[in-house]
Amino acid sequence: MKSLFLKEISGFFSSITGYLVIIVFLISNGLFLWVFPGEKNILDAGYASLDTLFIIAPWVFLFLVPAITMRSFAEEKRTGNMELLLTRPLTDLQIVLAKYFANLCLAIVSLIPTLIFYYAVIKLGNPIGNIDHAGTWGSYIGLVFLAAVYVSIGIFASSLTDNTIIAFILSVLFCFFLYMGFNSVGYLSLKGSTGNIILNLGIDAHYHSMRRGVVDSRDLIYFLSAIVLFVLFTRVKLRSRNW
Repeated sequence: MKSLFLKEISGFFSSITGYLVIIVFLISNGLFLWVFPGEKNILDAGYASLDTLFIIAPWVFLFLVPAITMRSFAEEKRTGNMELLLTRPLTDLQIVLAKYFANLCLAIVSLIPTLIFYYAVIKLGNPIGNIDHAGTWGSYIGLVFLAAVYVSIGIFASSLTDNTIIAFILSVLFCFFLYMGFNSVGYLSLKGSTGNIILNLGIDAHYHSMRRGVVDSRDLIYFLSAIVLFVLFTRVKLRSRNW
């Protein structure tokens, strides 16, 4: 399992794709934070906050994570390496977990350079350091869990096809539905407790909760349950051997 994990990591960074993912994530968020004029621009807003990053990042991840995960199983099937992979002394679950954690590490690595923005905002505060540290770190934790769910969805989508483009599109659609789909149904169709239940089925409600700086056990249970669910879906798909 460890060798497969390392193989996935090295394969990603042996090409320009790995570096491109990090650069695209950093630049796209940086443009909204510092360049594009408006209320989301930190310098225009006039207060030390990284709220814009945590509003924009889930949408950037919506396309970035599927771009990372789309090759996980689809490429293996297309090149005929899947049969070779399955001859390794690994269970289906170990194969899925190795690919899952490798892709998750890549998503988290893309977040690390944004700590430069955090440091800059700390220095821009008046007085220096006047920033909601609890809210900021809670938002970072929320982003990590959001990325973790997106990755689990991405590898499941990749297991459904041998076409990387189709895997990318399916992953984007699944992630978008889980992030905003339940919100739309909850807000537009239903009210009261039923509406709240539907809202809580979506990622956004739990991610928004973490952005307040409070890491609630209910949010953790939700994220972990979603991750486990899609990992198991992927394992079931592998066991079916329908490729």
